[in-house]
Amino acid sequence: QVQLVESGGGLVQPGGSLRLSCAASGTNFMVDAMAWYRQAPGKQRELVATISRGGSTTYADSVKGRFSISRDNAKNAVYLQTSNLKPDDTAVYYCYADVRIIRAIQDRRISVWGQGTQVTVSS
Repeated sequence: QVQLVESGGGLVQPGGSLRLSCAASGTNFMVDAMAWYRQAPGKQRELVATISRGGSTTYADSVKGRFSISRDNAKNAVYLQTSNLKPDDTAVYYCYADVRIIRAIQDRRISVWGQGTQVTVSS
């Protein structure tokens, strides 16, 4: 099937930056939209940013102007460049992909989640 693996999380000071990466692997698949979500302790998982296969992006108001999502379709990868990080950005960040499994008769659409990577913003 398809798996997503995130990397790039860590501990940074307020105002710092991190670049998160996520790569999809598997067989006979095509990645459509991709996104980053995050979940802080005791809070609901929230959508951070999305990107279509063609490169159209959306952002949560809380990160607009500070985060940038991008992708490399040839590598089946999505990235989240963060800047001016705030303590409220502290969360586990999850990669998401809308994937089509290619089949002989009928393609199948699935949702795929990464395992998450911790981002901690603290002095």
